[in-house]
Amino acid sequence: MVEEERWVMQGLRQLTAEYDVAVAELIRTNLKAHQLDIPGTVYFDEGLDHLSDFYDDPRRAYYVLLQNEQIVGGIGLAEFDYFESCCELQKLYLSDAVKGRGLGYDLIDYIEKCARELGYRRMHLETHNNLQTAIHVYEKAGYHEIPRPESVVHSTMNRFFLKEL
Repeated sequence: MVEEERWVMQGLRQLTAEYDVAVAELIRTNLKAHQLDIPGTVYFDEGLDHLSDFYDDPRRAYYVLLQNEQIVGGIGLAEFDYFESCCELQKLYLSDAVKGRGLGYDLIDYIEKCARELGYRRMHLETHNNLQTAIHVYEKAGYHEIPRPESVVHSTMNRFFLKEL
């Protein structure tokens, strides 16, 4: 597993405009596979095709995971002002080619480290019942389910989690 972790760390790159199209495709492919290519999800967000613009902010970060120069994953964070000193874990997606290898945990560990470095003390996330594997990963990574916050952006999401960093 240490070798796998090293590969992940070496394969991480900060999101730039050159990766925007591939990241949007990865996200849409995953959502469609889980019947979440519907309004009220990131699938239809106006900025999905230009995520690097959104994450070009000192309070935000997004990283892509490359394998053989192909994007096989991504994860990000952005401020979430509903809770004090809180950010939101955003857009954790992996391609089918690398799922089941524990990479989601590695990406979560990495983005939590980034969150702490940015001064965040909590991390929130939203997901959906259709994403049972993701829910399992989040719970195993220490996230605890909470009631729906009032400031949820994606109205279709129906599961909400929080972790103290």
